[in-house]
Amino acid sequence: MNKVRTRYAPSPTGRMHVGNLRTALYAYLIAKHKDGDFILRIEDTDQERFVEGAIDIIYNTLNLTGLHHDEGPDVGGPVGPYIQSERKGLYLEYAKELVSKGEAYYCFCDKERLDALRAETEEKGGTFRYDKHCSHLSKEEVEKNLAAGLPYVIRQNNPTEGFTTFEDEIYGTISVPNNELDDMVLIKSDGLPTYNFANVVDDHLMGITHVVRGNEYLSSSPKYNRLYEAFGWEVPVYVHCPLITNEEHQKLSKRSGHSSFEDLYEQGYLIDTIVNFVALLGWNPGTNEEMFSLEDLVKIFDYRKINKSPAVFDMQKLKWMNSEYIKKQSPEAFFKMAEPYIKTVVKNPNTDFFKISNLVQSRAEVLTDIPERIDFIDELPEYSTELYIHKKMKTTEENSLESLKAALPVLETISDWKAEVLHDEMMKLVETLGIKNGQMLWPIRTAISGKAATPGGAFEIAEILGKEETLNRIRIGIEKLTK
Repeated sequence: MNKVRTRYAPSPTGRMHVGNLRTALYAYLIAKHKDGDFILRIEDTDQERFVEGAIDIIYNTLNLTGLHHDEGPDVGGPVGPYIQSERKGLYLEYAKELVSKGEAYYCFCDKERLDALRAETEEKGGTFRYDKHCSHLSKEEVEKNLAAGLPYVIRQNNPTEGFTTFEDEIYGTISVPNNELDDMVLIKSDGLPTYNFANVVDDHLMGITHVVRGNEYLSSSPKYNRLYEAFGWEVPVYVHCPLITNEEHQKLSKRSGHSSFEDLYEQGYLIDTIVNFVALLGWNPGTNEEMFSLEDLVKIFDYRKINKSPAVFDMQKLKWMNSEYIKKQSPEAFFKMAEPYIKTVVKNPNTDFFKISNLVQSRAEVLTDIPERIDFIDELPEYSTELYIHKKMKTTEENSLESLKAALPVLETISDWKAEVLHDEMMKLVETLGIKNGQMLWPIRTAISGKAATPGGAFEIAEILGKEETLNRIRIGIEKLTK
C-alpha cells in the first residue's frame, strides 16, 4: 500500500470547534500510527466566511496540541501551494476535462430561474435539485453562449437512474439512489471552485490516502466518488466521525460556551486533557483505560474502533479528567500554569506563590478555580460566626471560642513557623484539653480563612500567611465570637 497521507483542511472562519479539532487529531493519529504524513491545507475559497486572524488560530491550536503537520502553507512541501485560493488556476482545467467526458456541463441559468425552481420545489414539499435544464444544450449552443460571454457555472452530470455505492470504514457500505444526487456546482460563476470540487481535486493531487471528516459529509460522499471515478482516480479510504452532542443530545453549538479549543483553554483546561478527552469523543481503545498522552494515542489508535453513534460531550468527565491531569503534573510544571491565576488575587510580593501552588494542586479541577479558592490570602473576607458551627467536627460558637483562646498563647510562642511544627504543637494542646482534633482544627481554619472550604488545612494556610497575619486573624476570630 502507498504511504499513508492524511490531511486536515479547515476553513479559516474563527475558533477551532471541538469537532474540527477531533478531525485534525484523528487524521494526525491515522498518519502517525503508520509513520505517514499529516498535511495542513487551508480551504479559503469561501471568502464571505473568511475571518481575519483565523489562519493564525489554526496554526496556534495545532502547535499547542502537538499536532505538527509535515506539509502546509507555513512549512511548504512537494505538492503545494497549500492554500486553496493560491491554487485557483488549476481547477477549471479539471472541470473542463469532466465536460469533455460528459461527466459535467456548462450551466447558464440565471439567479431568477434557479430561485423560481427552488420556490416551486419547496412549495411541493420537496428537496431542491437542479433540473438538468442546461445538460441538454447542444455543443453549438454552449459555444455560442461562451462566445457571447454569458455567465456560467460548471455542474456535475449525475445519472438519474440506478445507485451509487461507496464504502466508509465506520458506517460500512452505503448506497444512494442516483435520483437523489443533485448536479452540484463544481466551478462557480466567479471561476473559483466549490468546496466540494476543490476538495476532491486537491486530495488526489496531494496523494491523500485517508479522508477523515464529520458524518454530515456522508450524504456528499457519493458525489465525491463519482468525481473520482470520472477522472479514473483511486478513491481514498473514508473515515466519517460521529456527531458530537451536548448532554441533552443536541448538536454541540457555539452557544454551549465550550464548543471550541480556545473556549476550553480559556476555562482552565490543560492542553493534554483537551487532546485526551477529544480523542475519546467517538473512539475508545477497547479497554477501560482512559488516560492517554498524544504519544500513547499514536501507538494504539485504530480508526476502525470509532463508533457510529453520537459522542456526548460530558462536562463532568472532562472536569474529572482535568483534575487527574493536574495531579499528575510535577510541582514545578503545575506552578508555571498556576502562577498567572494566583497573581490575579494575591498581590503581596512577599507571599510564597510556590507554596500556594502546592496547596491547590491536588484540589483544583480547572485552573480558573484557583483565584476563588485562595482569595482569602491577601485579605480576610467578611464572614459570619455561623461558619464555626460544624456538626461533623462537633464545633459550636462557644467551644470554638474556647479553642481559639487556648491556641493563641501557644501559637505566639512558636518561632519556627512551619506547618508540621504548628501541627505538632496544636496536637499536644488538643491532648491537654481532652478535645477532638476537629474541635481545634476547624476553628483555626475558619478564623484564618473566613471560608467554609479552603484548598488546604489550617497549618498549611497558616504557614503561607505567616505568623503575624495568622495571629491577627485568630484575634479577630476571638473578637467576633466574643460579641
